[in-house]
Amino acid sequence: MLDLSDLRREYCQGGLRRDNLPASPFELFELWLQQAVTAKLSDPTAMSVATVDDAGQPYQRIVLLKQSDPSGFVFFTNLGSRKAQHLKHNSHISALFPWHMLERQVHITGIAEPLSHTEVLRYFMTRPKDSQIAAWASKQSARLSARQLLESKFMELKKKFADGEVPLPTFWGGYRIVPTSIEFWQGGEHRLHDRFLYQRDAEANWHIERLAP
Repeated sequence: MLDLSDLRREYCQGGLRRDNLPASPFELFELWLQQAVTAKLSDPTAMSVATVDDAGQPYQRIVLLKQSDPSGFVFFTNLGSRKAQHLKHNSHISALFPWHMLERQVHITGIAEPLSHTEVLRYFMTRPKDSQIAAWASKQSARLSARQLLESKFMELKKKFADGEVPLPTFWGGYRIVPTSIEFWQGGEHRLHDRFLYQRDAEANWHIERLAP
């Protein structure tokens, strides 16, 4: 059995101080995201998204952030997927950006609101054509007996749409995570990490608290 007890390292790239925090968490998020991109992290927009089924069982998966601004954090998905079915019954959602190489994490909690048809179409038309076709080919989260079936369906649709635009599938859409809290975590020496929690009140004002590591 692999012994994991001694696998550890010190976190010493930097700290996070209250005096340096902007009033809006979105300003700090954009700064950290830009720094993750500049540092050439692998998939800097990848976030782990958690939803809960009817029985209270949490599920997580990785999706890509496609837009962020003060209105929230946007991602796209098949509306028949497991995550989308969960969100129909429970719109509460959690997302985590694990920027390990920068010794940082950003944890978001909030409500997932469906995007409008116009917003979804606008993004879908920017996708590479093969990605558009893949959206048609995959019944996301459905049981699949063999990969060959998926590949055959993709090639069938590729021929069908070879000479024209790929229309937006009726079963494909997206969500905006409207945050109620955003936590910034910066690794620190001796496990004395810096954690700051932004929480939004009923008047949409943000309040900042330091949390113990």
